[in-house]
Amino acid sequence: MKDIARLNMSIKVTSLDALNDQIQMEGKASSSYLAMASWCDQNSYSGSAELFYRQANEEREHMMKIFKFINDCGGNAISPEISNINHDFSSLEEVFETALEQEIEVTKSINKIISLAKKTEDYAVENFLQWFVKEQLEEEKSMRDILDLFELMGREGIAIKLIDERIK
Repeated sequence: MKDIARLNMSIKVTSLDALNDQIQMEGKASSSYLAMASWCDQNSYSGSAELFYRQANEEREHMMKIFKFINDCGGNAISPEISNINHDFSSLEEVFETALEQEIEVTKSINKIISLAKKTEDYAVENFLQWFVKEQLEEEKSMRDILDLFELMGREGIAIKLIDERIK
């Protein structure tokens, strides 16, 4: 049955496997943002905590969007197992650096799937992922803008509190 379903999907098998890997990545990003929110809450950075709680929800929504797309195309979306989430950070700046690195990795992965879809002429997948391309540009810009605040305002004392208050 599994082989019959894979042969009758409206997306290519290679895209299915890549999208299931993306589900894993989006799920891990959601859990990672939740860990960042917790760290921020524990260290009284309430503005940053709120941002990371929202980010955790957004990443889960991204994961679900891919999950539903796979199933709508006749594929088999696989629920991810999430492990190895970092919960320890040395500073608020490190949290945002980690968030930016994570977003860059997600962007690279999306781009890789689009390249694969182009190569295999899987137009449905290529078209579906265009929304994610725009979203990733916004996500990376948001994290870079926050990291710029550290350059402008400093990394100690009241500057960190003011940065946290500016983060919405």
